[in-house]
Amino acid sequence: MAALQWDSIDNKAVDTARILAADAVEKVGNGHPGTAMSLAPAAYLLFQKVMRRDPADNEWIGRDRFILSVGHSSLTQYVQLYFGGYGLELDDLKALRTWGSKTPGHPEYGHTDGVEITTGPLGQGLASAVGFAYAARFERGLFDPEAPAGTSPFDHFTYVIAGDGDLQEGVTSEASSLAGHQQLGNLIAIYDSNQISIEDDTNIAFTEDVKARYEAYHWDVQVVDWKKTGEYVEDIQALNDAIEAAKAVTDKPSLIILKTIIGWPSPKKQNSGKIHGSALGADELAAVKEVLGFDPEKTFEVADEVISHTRKALVRGAEEHAEWNVAFEAWATANPDKKVLLDRVLSGELPDGVEEALPVFEGGKEVSTRAASGKVLNALGPVIPELWGGSADLAESNNTTIEGAASFVPAEHSTGAWTGNEYGRVLHFGIREHAMAAILNGIVLHGNTRPFGGTFLIFSDYMRPAVRLAALMKAPSIFVWTHDSVALGEDGPTHQPIEQLATLRAIPGLDVVRPGDANETAWAWKTILERRNGPAGIALTRQNIPVYARGEGEASGDVFASASNVAKGAYVLAEAANGTPDVILIATGSEVQLAVEAREALKADGLNARVVSAPSLEWFEEQSAEYRESVLPASITARVSVEAGIALTWKSYVGDKGRSVSIEHFGASADYKTLFREFGITTEAVVAAAKESLAAN
Repeated sequence: MAALQWDSIDNKAVDTARILAADAVEKVGNGHPGTAMSLAPAAYLLFQKVMRRDPADNEWIGRDRFILSVGHSSLTQYVQLYFGGYGLELDDLKALRTWGSKTPGHPEYGHTDGVEITTGPLGQGLASAVGFAYAARFERGLFDPEAPAGTSPFDHFTYVIAGDGDLQEGVTSEASSLAGHQQLGNLIAIYDSNQISIEDDTNIAFTEDVKARYEAYHWDVQVVDWKKTGEYVEDIQALNDAIEAAKAVTDKPSLIILKTIIGWPSPKKQNSGKIHGSALGADELAAVKEVLGFDPEKTFEVADEVISHTRKALVRGAEEHAEWNVAFEAWATANPDKKVLLDRVLSGELPDGVEEALPVFEGGKEVSTRAASGKVLNALGPVIPELWGGSADLAESNNTTIEGAASFVPAEHSTGAWTGNEYGRVLHFGIREHAMAAILNGIVLHGNTRPFGGTFLIFSDYMRPAVRLAALMKAPSIFVWTHDSVALGEDGPTHQPIEQLATLRAIPGLDVVRPGDANETAWAWKTILERRNGPAGIALTRQNIPVYARGEGEASGDVFASASNVAKGAYVLAEAANGTPDVILIATGSEVQLAVEAREALKADGLNARVVSAPSLEWFEEQSAEYRESVLPASITARVSVEAGIALTWKSYVGDKGRSVSIEHFGASADYKTLFREFGITTEAVVAAAKESLAAN
């Protein structure tokens, strides 16, 4: 263990960080100065003394990761990014929370160099950090499994700063339970236990024994109490010793409970809710500056020797990076095939042979799309080694298991049904949907592997905060949602999704994909894996649905279009009998079969219907205006949408003269055929709606 070198210049830098945080909030008039002031020593210790990072290269795969779960205290991170030379300068701190600045109210991934993940909704950072730790272990297994512990260029730590709010949010309980179960020795969290939130003293709502809780989760827990003597002493050595001890614990994640006073050393507002989420005010800010020996008349004061000292992080980072490069090059020389794999994974490119590996399902049979999805994953598993995933205790229902692969879990947790291996690729999240989504986000942000996680579509509601963040970050997480309509049947209305497809489509940047048969499912997976510009959720049927015989290209006559058209989001599956439709039937998922059957029924009545399969409205909207017009000509206003959910997202496609076959109420407990009949999700309903729309024209 290297001795901590901490000099008077380090103390001055920490105090400068406190003042910068207070000045920045005072200038903009809003924000969270208190935590940034009291956490300045801990953040400085991590960024300047502990973590292996190169401020000149934020993509360096050998870096330690840092996650500020207390995202409201963004200045805790922004000031250190300024100090270390990550790209922020003093003017950026002055522009805190203003239009166009690099310093938004909460850290944003892809917006500010050095920020690993968007945080803000409390709990998400710590929960996603578990995903970072998952990914680090999986990637080590993918690229360098034989290296002794601590010797691989893929070995590093994930550090988190969390707060009282994070520990109160349920998602961290889910994720922390998994982290302890997984024995993630590469995860170290510092819990800033200042016991103050917006409503002041957290004792009004939060009195549990966090130490005992995390020990029960199988974490290594240490307490560093800067208040233990009755006087407040920021014992940096004690915190550093705790971090070093945590690094030595290889079979458990570590929680360091750091007992601080929020807003230290504000004379009148420290240790109160008054300093948590609002500016200090001119008088109190001046008083803080006087306590710390700064000129009350000056703002954003940074001594030259302070910034010169902290910018040495660039030199240290370059040296550590160069040292790491030696080990990395030795690994690359010894493992040329693994190096080729790493380069491809980092590029985001899929390997050759994906399309050839896609299963082709025979027309005329009936297959549920969840079963088809499972067959696709098992066909792609041997071709795409970076593809891994599982479900929230629904493996058999979601069909998310790559058969023959080990489970990603320490071997001692193997069961009669599952064989564990710390480098396995089958994920078991237990009944923890919220954490599952956050962990998937952490995995994809750590590296370019492709994880997926499954549950029932109805339980996407539990996942929604993390799904929304994935979309905000443009993180290519993959969510598998089965049992996608009232057709799941007898489980009844608590489990039957009604509004979920519409509300998920309302999330900007989320691709919602609902394939209409088994072959559409195969091509949907290929398209999802090719895209890396945001998350996707694939919605799949429980019940068997027809597999269509298809041609090689576009629809023509009675020949259905190739399923490869899925990549366009919506396409002409079956053309009108004479090539000129009277009405267009637009359907998704299991309801495509109703549109196909209605086409035949309408033809018998002398009406020509075009069937458009629309697995992803998001992908369709990306297509050219010319293509969209070719599928849905503006001149044809007789239209019907067919989807077993609310019709909210279909108005813009069917127009005022169109009709929607949908369900606008909750379901019931019965077999799916009864439910579709009783709720009017039938071929006859589609035919009637088509005739109504034609009459309206």
